[in-house]
Amino acid sequence: MTKQLRIRDLTLRDGQQSQFATRMTQAQVDRVLPQYKAAGFYAMEVWGGAVPDSVMRYLDENPWTRLESIKAVIGESSKLTALSRGRNLFGYTPYPDSVIGGFCTNAVRSGVDIMRIFDALNDIDNMKSSIRFVKEAGGLADCAVCYTVDPKFSLGERVRSAFSGRRLPPQLFGVKYFVSKAKELAALGADMITIKDMAGLIDPAATATLMKALKAEVGIPIDLHTHCTPGYGTASILMAMVNGVDIVDTTALAWSGGPAHVAYEIVQLFADRLGLDTGVDRAAVGAMDRELRLIRMELAKFDQYPENTPPIIDLSRHKLPSEDTGLFDHAVEAALAGRAALVLELCQKIEARFKYPEPDDIVRIAQIPGGMYTNMLAQLQEAGLDAYHDEVLAAVPQVRLDAGVPPLVTPTSQIVGVQAVNCVVDHHQGTSWYTNVSKNFLELVKGSYGRTPWPVDPAFREKIAGVREETPYDTSSYRKQPNPALPEFGGARLAQNEKEELLLELFPSVADRFLRGQRKREWELAHPPLPPESEKPARYPAEFWESELAAAIEA
Repeated sequence: MTKQLRIRDLTLRDGQQSQFATRMTQAQVDRVLPQYKAAGFYAMEVWGGAVPDSVMRYLDENPWTRLESIKAVIGESSKLTALSRGRNLFGYTPYPDSVIGGFCTNAVRSGVDIMRIFDALNDIDNMKSSIRFVKEAGGLADCAVCYTVDPKFSLGERVRSAFSGRRLPPQLFGVKYFVSKAKELAALGADMITIKDMAGLIDPAATATLMKALKAEVGIPIDLHTHCTPGYGTASILMAMVNGVDIVDTTALAWSGGPAHVAYEIVQLFADRLGLDTGVDRAAVGAMDRELRLIRMELAKFDQYPENTPPIIDLSRHKLPSEDTGLFDHAVEAALAGRAALVLELCQKIEARFKYPEPDDIVRIAQIPGGMYTNMLAQLQEAGLDAYHDEVLAAVPQVRLDAGVPPLVTPTSQIVGVQAVNCVVDHHQGTSWYTNVSKNFLELVKGSYGRTPWPVDPAFREKIAGVREETPYDTSSYRKQPNPALPEFGGARLAQNEKEELLLELFPSVADRFLRGQRKREWELAHPPLPPESEKPARYPAEFWESELAAAIEA
């Protein structure tokens, strides 16, 4: 019996978020749905992440309509998946169970089959309620463990730390850590485990070791999610495939590579050589990819790498040139032999043949996410401190250590990055580090976002947050967002139903503006303006019509 490899397509959520700032309109989505239905991917990630915010903020569209419209076309041909940040859902606020339950239940009712649930700290307590609510609503819980690496300290920094009596952590994020988290989530009812590598930091050697351990010790399907930013993506996906991964995340070829993900087409070519059946219709994917290329041109002003559009390769029609065929064959041979370094070399040649952007060496060497790096650059430029770029990169490991070594994923990557810049600014203004502390960094150190992988020093917590003990966020103090009546629109409530109320809870300012626009359109549709006097039909007295009728009868 042929072994299966399931494919989760990310194009309509993480693919467009990574490449085009989540600007794909509903009309553009609708154009590719028939091809997606025919393609038959195991799953399609279409919602969550930045989608609900962006479709309201930039496109003036309803996020729930986006999800329900996709479900109406796709039906049961692929499972629809969404992304949720555990107790924080989408932002930085830890929500009470009433909000989490409402969101999860309505998401499943509106079409989500699989909810991918993660927590930026890998604090499983923050994921428990989402797991429970998703499963109670009839959905599948895809529980993600965020992949990260340990902070790098130079020998000099380690020596100084030893003399100061300040202990540096041992290896935190090894195989044992990730397997332990996966097993704990499986025990809570997870239907599958995703290793979620948002920065693309998992290299092929680490992938092979981790996949072997997960398959040996965790008895539910394993998914690998990674990006191509630092140049590991294709090689790591291949090493996962030869070591038993059950599901891999891909993006359509036209939108793949760089900050996005490995193309389905590349994975399919590997699968063919490994005897793995993906069950995907290649002709349908070819048609879908051609339409996505047109949409990429329409989204050109948001395209980060317009010169790196991969060439068209329809696997139902085209054969690879012999040179490319040899690269794929040799890469698979090297992977089966466990030669990770050679796999990386060959796969980077494959990526170059597909016109992927060159690996981002700063992300690879500094081991930070690309989004975190670009945000730090923007902050430095705004402060006029571009020259201190290297100093900020050097500050990141220390700031991260002070904060309890959080994984560098959204939002903790941004919190640590912003604070590293603040510390460098403090230094060059003649003050000590942490003179200026962001609110989010304070909350992270305090414990409001959950338990960090490494304990925060109590003295440091007291300095930053005014308390020595870890202090979790108290959801009993949460207050619902107001839902006022709008007198200018006949007294209609701003949010008309539970789904709209949830938008207000999760995206207060953006949803407020969006929903006011909705109510205005509804009011204007129900109360069209009267035509100007010059356009009104002429009015005549009753005597006129009587005389006209009499004349008609006589005639």
